[in-house]
Amino acid sequence: MARATVQRKTSRRKPLSADESSRALGICRLIGQVRALVGQSGDASGFDAARWVAGWLDQPLPALSGIAPAQLMDTAEGQAIVAQVVARMQSGVYA
Repeated sequence: MARATVQRKTSRRKPLSADESSRALGICRLIGQVRALVGQSGDASGFDAARWVAGWLDQPLPALSGIAPAQLMDTAEGQAIVAQVVARMQSGVYA
């Protein structure tokens, strides 16, 4: 979802569409998953999960056949695939 769309809707106090809401919730869940992963792995102080996720989403990943995770965040199925990639990072079977 474009940042301008979010800012426009926020400034006009307009609700997000169902699709936009689904994408936003998917990102929130992903941030929470990454935050939990880092917290379980060690000292998470100073780690900004939202910033990390924002950068990571745009990076093509070998685990996704060179696709950037952001390209999959439009559907519930795609969000589940991205969440699985993060879960595999934690378990060490990323590739």
